[in-house]
Amino acid sequence: MKFPLDIKSIGIAFLLVAGLSGCEKPGPAETAGIKIDQTVGEAGKKINESVEKVTEKIGSQRDKAGVAIDDAEITAKIKAAFFAEPGLKTLQISVETDKSVVTLSGSVDTLGNSEMAKALAGAVAGVSRVKNKLVLKSVK
Repeated sequence: MKFPLDIKSIGIAFLLVAGLSGCEKPGPAETAGIKIDQTVGEAGKKINESVEKVTEKIGSQRDKAGVAIDDAEITAKIKAAFFAEPGLKTLQISVETDKSVVTLSGSVDTLGNSEMAKALAGAVAGVSRVKNKLVLKSVK
């Protein structure tokens, strides 16, 4: 991402005006010119450093947001698959997704339902691994 040229131009113009106001002070013109050149050079470096830092932060935040959206999408798809499957009680199965790793927790009636839940979760696009922490309900 590049810093807009107009903002750089305004910043440099401001520094030049500030530098020229320093020319009113007594002293040789060369000294004033050198100071202006140094000030403009330092300001340019600081602007570039700031732009690089902002660019890095934006990229980092964008990546984090992308992972969160992907994880939420995976969770929603898994819950929809459970809802569509007769025999799975969606209110008893908790689905958590973190960096494409899905964790299933809660309780199911049978081992077959536990395996079915794991298989359905693993079949969703984007899932890298399924941790099946489902437990069998005790029959009373």
